[in-house]
Amino acid sequence: MINDPRLKKHSFGFYEVVDKPTQEELNAYYAEKYYQEAKGSYEQTYDQDELEYIWLKIKQRAYLVKQLTGRTEGSLLDLGCGEGFTLKHYADLGWQVQGIDFSKAGVKKQNPEMRDYVYVGDIYETINRYQNENRSYDVVYLTNVLEHVLDPIELLKNLKSIVTRGGILVVTVPNDGSDLQEYCFASSKISERFWIVLPDHISYFTYESLQSITENTGWNSADIIADFPVDLFLLHHGSNYIQDKKNGKPAHRARIASEIMLSKRNIQDVIQYYRSMAKVGMGRDLTGFFINNNQL
Repeated sequence: MINDPRLKKHSFGFYEVVDKPTQEELNAYYAEKYYQEAKGSYEQTYDQDELEYIWLKIKQRAYLVKQLTGRTEGSLLDLGCGEGFTLKHYADLGWQVQGIDFSKAGVKKQNPEMRDYVYVGDIYETINRYQNENRSYDVVYLTNVLEHVLDPIELLKNLKSIVTRGGILVVTVPNDGSDLQEYCFASSKISERFWIVLPDHISYFTYESLQSITENTGWNSADIIADFPVDLFLLHHGSNYIQDKKNGKPAHRARIASEIMLSKRNIQDVIQYYRSMAKVGMGRDLTGFFINNNQL
């Protein structure tokens, strides 16, 4: 349990900010943030190992989508499509794809051929428009978005109307307030709850609360997997990347090396490994797969 005056626990189990910003304040904040990112931080390049790591994670999630839906083609909507890697993967497989984000800067840099498939705008407004137009998609990705919105419950409910019956919602969120993180804070291995990032992150999820919020908004929880537990590096002073920032890059490189090594094994075994990890609270991110059995 997180005991922090900045957060309160929702009845669905996730934590949310006590003093939430208004939607206008949030819009102004992200307008400036994405303007700055468009000017600078999306100018990064990835080396071969980093690109392999990115594609490995996309392929793992796409493998589960195929296993759970039986689909080898269809329509995909990527909400918060970022640099467009997921769009590119599905487009190459012959899917009809559409992305939404606040900026095209990342797509233009990393996957410029996908820029015409990206709509720049507010996610809520776009979903409302798609509802009015009776649009629906077989697969919707929501990657590192749910923690940012003012009302994640409303968003999850609204998404049911644009996911086809039997379609799937793929949600990735940070695994924040985990047992490992709380242990590190309680034992003074870190001096603050670094994962509480205001106003960027308004809600905070674990395995149990991600399952709870989706099931309470009408989704059928089909699977949840974790990823590499980079927070394990916080347990040792020589690798603690919060207390000593120079350890951040080596920790990231270790994560990449681990993923590449695991990719040589059977993908079903790798996914089972990450499925088990999620259940015991490990992993820096969680990705859930939720089926729309009853369209609202």
